[in-house]
Amino acid sequence: MQPKPHQNAPLDERITGALVGAAVGDALGGPVEGYAPEQILERHGGRVHGIVGPWHGDDWRTARPLAPYHKGDGHVTDDTLMTHALVRVYARVRDHLDAYAIADHLVPDLMTEPRWIPELETEALPLQRIFLAEKWLVARLHYGHADPREAGTGNIVNCGAAMYMAPVGLVNAADPRAAYAEALDVAGAHQSSYGREAAGVLAAAVAAACTPGATPDSVVSACLSLAKDGTRTAIERVCEEAARHTDFESALRPLREAVAPYDTVGPDYRAPSLGARRPSRLHAIEELPVALGMLLVAQGDYRHAVLGAVNYGRDCDSIATMAGALAGALGAPVPEDWAKTVAEASRLDLWEPAATLTEVTREIFARDVSRRRAHERAFASLGGGECSD
Repeated sequence: MQPKPHQNAPLDERITGALVGAAVGDALGGPVEGYAPEQILERHGGRVHGIVGPWHGDDWRTARPLAPYHKGDGHVTDDTLMTHALVRVYARVRDHLDAYAIADHLVPDLMTEPRWIPELETEALPLQRIFLAEKWLVARLHYGHADPREAGTGNIVNCGAAMYMAPVGLVNAADPRAAYAEALDVAGAHQSSYGREAAGVLAAAVAAACTPGATPDSVVSACLSLAKDGTRTAIERVCEEAARHTDFESALRPLREAVAPYDTVGPDYRAPSLGARRPSRLHAIEELPVALGMLLVAQGDYRHAVLGAVNYGRDCDSIATMAGALAGALGAPVPEDWAKTVAEASRLDLWEPAATLTEVTREIFARDVSRRRAHERAFASLGGGECSD
């Protein structure tokens, strides 16, 4: 099969597509997060096909369980806030990251710098918006002085780390194994068990998507070559089911049924089971396998993949964030009208983080080449092999 024209997109277009695509997916999924596909269908009189308003309309400020967040109307959520924060860390460090970089740079960024928070419609510290699983970073690293490499142990096991790991995959573009290793180190400050594993695999998926000529199938293959335990099995089962579908409507229920044995939350997303979000080698987060499944159903098309993720419901802002990042990294174009509306509604420059990360990625690659050549020379001097230069 001949690769599609966008599958030969250059690095800057892939980074832009991934980061803008993730933000747009996040904004589309936000207003229907936590609901079932049937509820979304009833509420909107059909499937969601673009940017919609808050679930409770003008009562968003007080309506539970979402108050006081203005989810909808093109507002990004904490997925995008955390992704942009990680890009800022890369911009400061200008090299590969580890768990200590999270403690030294990401945590202060969340605690000390007021920023525009679209869902609150005001400037505030990002710490005041992020979820409890992300507040854990501040509690454990700033106040608890935990070893950053182990700080994620004891946290809620969820998609909190995976949802913002796309920048790690982009910095390691076309090298899934390196992305996986770096993300596991970074995510050790935040998550453990299958939450940390998902962060590594999502980064690997994004890196694999950046490979020239990559396809959804090759992205899934890269994930399966690296993923461990329940995460690997869940991806395999969901993607086997996804291969039977060519439209998201027919895939919504089958993908949920395929991932259900590995998901700990249970059938009622707002009333998690007693065993929810606890460490396990047998389980997986729901969001990553479903995002990969929707990417397959859509055959890499951005619009189809993201709308499938959005209409899936449950934690659909994070599913759409991941699906959007993957489709964008493959080079699939993000609809301009969606991107423009989200940028204006969220009062965020969605393209500036991409330009920054592209510059930093090129710097890191040059450093990697220099380090690799120094190692080759040293190894050759030991009689271990010939040095190419």
